[in-house]
Amino acid sequence: MSKRTQYHGLFCLVFCLLMANPVLCYGKVSAEAIPSSHLELTDGVLLGNENRLISNVPPSYNFDLNDWSLSLPIDSNNDEKADLIYENVLSDSFQLTPFFYTAKDGGMVFTSPNHGAKTSKNTKYTRTELREMLRRGNVKIKTQGVTENNWVFDVADRATKQKAGAVEGSLEATLAVNHVSVSGDKSKVGRVIIGQIHATDDEPIRLYYRKLPHNRKGAVYFAHEINGGDDIWVNLVGSRRNGASNPEEGIALDEKFSYKISVVNSTLMVTLIREGKKNITRALTMHKSGYEKRDQYMYFKAGVYNQNNSGDKDDYVQATFYYLNNIHR
Repeated sequence: MSKRTQYHGLFCLVFCLLMANPVLCYGKVSAEAIPSSHLELTDGVLLGNENRLISNVPPSYNFDLNDWSLSLPIDSNNDEKADLIYENVLSDSFQLTPFFYTAKDGGMVFTSPNHGAKTSKNTKYTRTELREMLRRGNVKIKTQGVTENNWVFDVADRATKQKAGAVEGSLEATLAVNHVSVSGDKSKVGRVIIGQIHATDDEPIRLYYRKLPHNRKGAVYFAHEINGGDDIWVNLVGSRRNGASNPEEGIALDEKFSYKISVVNSTLMVTLIREGKKNITRALTMHKSGYEKRDQYMYFKAGVYNQNNSGDKDDYVQATFYYLNNIHR
């Protein structure tokens, strides 16, 4: 991480602590830049309505999966890449135990082992993860590039926005992390990514849950990756450090919580909702993050992206989603 990035983060953290402000600012984020969709979220009330979920059906019966594809940590056709289930098949009753199936309470289960097939040679970790597909099964639309399958930032030029499927948007989820890795490299144990915005090459946000073996509860934090540059790390609750102590305000395994990720006018907003507690919201401006360029396109991701490729062969991560909603304009 560069000294400039560190100084930016330190300045903003001290400023917000002095102001007793629940919103962490990177750069200058005015009050008008914070979307009302985050400010109006009710404290301590999880998103969605899990009472409508039913068991003994494939995930697509409970969730609209028409605009998602699914990466799996297996290589059934021996092409040296992780299997990919496209939206038409995924939304037509697809399930595959133990990686992707419906739990007894109706939740959508994602499981990914420490060791397995990966999506590319450049990827270090396995995943069972949804990838947003705005084309909703229209195979005539290319999946990569600035096409109707992907979205862009509002600061993109007019021609780029006209080619894209949407401009900015939000991802909402309610889930419980059921299991994290417990073996292997101490710098990787317990880490899992549960939500992302992926750009052409980099990630405007990776949302992490991490519970260390000696702690009762887990931390939640995120990384904002400058396009072609360093990561900026922001803690929501607890710490990402390898030797972090138990976060008393953290989230235990099997405890349900919600998150909302939004991009509005190139401002990144993240809200963490824990049942019966005050919401935690953080904001970062991305006007100088490099995602306004013509070749930059975005898509949401949700599920489990295991961040441990060491340890026992039977070790794994698992999360159950009870609500998932992607929103665009």
